[in-house]
Amino acid sequence: MLSVRFWGTRGSIASPGKATVEFGGNTSCLELRADDRLVIVDFGTGIRALGGSLMANDLKKGPINADIFVTHTHWDHIIGFPMFAPLFVPTSDLHIYGPVMPGGFTVRRALELMTEYPFWPVHLSEFAAKLTFKDILETSLDLGAGLTVTSKTLNHPGITLGYRFDYRGKTIAVVTDNEPFWNPFDDRSHPMYSAEADYEGRKSVETENKKLTDFFKNADILVYDSAYTEEEYQNGKLNWGHTSYESAIKNAKIADVKNLITYHHEPSRTDESLHGLEARYLKDDSGLNIITAKEGLVLTA
Repeated sequence: MLSVRFWGTRGSIASPGKATVEFGGNTSCLELRADDRLVIVDFGTGIRALGGSLMANDLKKGPINADIFVTHTHWDHIIGFPMFAPLFVPTSDLHIYGPVMPGGFTVRRALELMTEYPFWPVHLSEFAAKLTFKDILETSLDLGAGLTVTSKTLNHPGITLGYRFDYRGKTIAVVTDNEPFWNPFDDRSHPMYSAEADYEGRKSVETENKKLTDFFKNADILVYDSAYTEEEYQNGKLNWGHTSYESAIKNAKIADVKNLITYHHEPSRTDESLHGLEARYLKDDSGLNIITAKEGLVLTA
């Protein structure tokens, strides 16, 4: 059985409070289970509660072993790392995968810097758990027992990876912090407009966007960046590295996805506003099932 549980659903910054109780205020963190195999995506603030759950439940059955996939090293995706309780247990065995940034900057280096003593009292080198870091870009990995993961670079400042997990005929894909490719050469009013550049730009956009929908083709569950509405995106959010509801739904349909989970909620979204977006977007007659991510939600592929 392949399942996912949501421990953090926000983007950019944690947003706790009375207005975000239902959908949650923690930043990105997902727990995947391939039967007894534990996989985690991102060290957002949601990782603290996940760590508590693992200590209370999994540790009773034996050492905590996990494969952890970091999408990128922006604060909202790694800031919870030093509060992950299994780090303090000597028997924990954690394999941490993540992208290599320009200049060779790695996830390990990011975590070293954030736990330097001016910022945090426990340095990366002092945690008791066994930590193994593996630098990746676009690749496919066999994690054993029928579980594979494929990574895909996304359109977001820096290097960001989406992940596709396949297990015994079921698929969960995670595409967070991604912006549709767009053509910067199509402004016909610009004095330097070139029809040739416009054409090449359109072809490049089509190619790159198709690579993405091919990446999560036929996914049973697609966890997808849905930070904005299309109106918000077009009016001030272009080039911010995120996706609109309209674009997420369009791409999920193109890829014949079964369940689209809107994710990485903009931090100012209240429970009330997210319910408003549900009423606006989540009724679909194409056969696509659309669900708003909330903390504690568990879905099985």
